[in-house]
Amino acid sequence: MDAVKGGMQPNPILQDAIPEEQRAAAAARLPAMQPVRPGEWLRQDEAFSGQLAEKARLIAEMPEKVMAVRPEAMDAASELLTVVMAELELNPRYRMEGEGVRRPDNRLVTIDTHAPMHTLSRLMQEDFCILQKQGDEHVLTAALLCFPSAWTLSEKIGRPLTSIHIPVPSYDAGIAARVQRLFDGVQPGRPVWRANHLRYDLPDLYQPHTEANPRPVGNQQSPYERSERQTVLRLPGTGAVVFSIHTTMVLRAGA
Repeated sequence: MDAVKGGMQPNPILQDAIPEEQRAAAAARLPAMQPVRPGEWLRQDEAFSGQLAEKARLIAEMPEKVMAVRPEAMDAASELLTVVMAELELNPRYRMEGEGVRRPDNRLVTIDTHAPMHTLSRLMQEDFCILQKQGDEHVLTAALLCFPSAWTLSEKIGRPLTSIHIPVPSYDAGIAARVQRLFDGVQPGRPVWRANHLRYDLPDLYQPHTEANPRPVGNQQSPYERSERQTVLRLPGTGAVVFSIHTTMVLRAGA
């Protein structure tokens, strides 16, 4: 049910507002990265429970469409879970309890080190993409992508950065080179972030589109605003780069 007027209950996967710093970051020219402040790599907001429930539904119904781990990415996926767990140990909203973690909404999650991406889906609002250097480019080798914004995981897995961004018009050769330099240069323990801001006609977080059937571009009358806070982090052990996505979807004021 949508976030609506007339006393109806709001959609639990939607947030109240896009953070102002995120709106400002979205207006900057690509890739427009800035340092992540300490303790702010991963975020939890008012849509936490709703979005994690939506992830659980998608994984139960279509796991092959929202998760993929190639064999060469297994060590990186395991390391990502270890790095996230270290973050959560410092986060007062989470509590370590034996073999599990108590989430901010009081649900207990058992940590399954044999299924790191699935475990991450039960802990964090963020989606996670793992990219590893192969030749001159970083290749998408694993992903938890429950909330795609107009792209399809099965089309992109195993492909390099330049190919992943086809057919994004603004992603030209110059930006591609800058993004590759960013992925080459990002240092462990020093994540960076950027944001985007798009108009959508539907509030669904799972909105995959293929290269042959791209999403119609929203306009000023589209009722929903969608913004992704995108962070880039290098894992210290495997050296893989993690691209994480925290999705904010709001009903536009006046819609």
